[in-house]
Amino acid sequence: MRLLHAAAAMLLAAMLLLTSTAHAEGGIRVKSVTLEAVDDGYQFDADFEITLNPKLEYALEKGIVLYFVTELNLVNSRWYWLDERIAQSRVREGLSYNALTRQYRLSRGALSQNFSTLKEALQALGRVRDRPIIAISELRRDMEYTVELRMRLDISALPKPFQVETLSSRDWDLSTGILHWTTRLPLPKLQDNNRP
Repeated sequence: MRLLHAAAAMLLAAMLLLTSTAHAEGGIRVKSVTLEAVDDGYQFDADFEITLNPKLEYALEKGIVLYFVTELNLVNSRWYWLDERIAQSRVREGLSYNALTRQYRLSRGALSQNFSTLKEALQALGRVRDRPIIAISELRRDMEYTVELRMRLDISALPKPFQVETLSSRDWDLSTGILHWTTRLPLPKLQDNNRP
């Protein structure tokens, strides 16, 4: 019995070590995603869990801006020809650190928001809401589409010396990979005309 308890304790310790190692290495994990019909088309919400490894945290603290790209594509899979991208959404956000104010900044275009901790900034970065999906050609609700979703660190936006380093180091490879699934587009929400 004692041997069984010792084996169980060792197994639990090994599992915790693997979990903490994966956490220390950094990564991006998709927690949830939903597609929604809106008045002028479609949009999506997604939640990601983002963890930076020590090298990326160090680069951030030294003034390097880390750019993250969230991409969603709707693809028409065709057995007789190449797949056709029907709609897309692509947004790039920058995460930076200001050593003077000791604050993290998340920016998208002209919009920016400050956070007192890295954890808060990463939570905000991982919370994607009301992102429009831009149709390239006509979207049909009676068709089944393949959805491709990915969030990644944009290595091409790093300063040139760091881009060279990324060729030989996996520390800079931060991505969910491409998540694929098939779906039909959701129906638009019904308007309640009885409301005042």
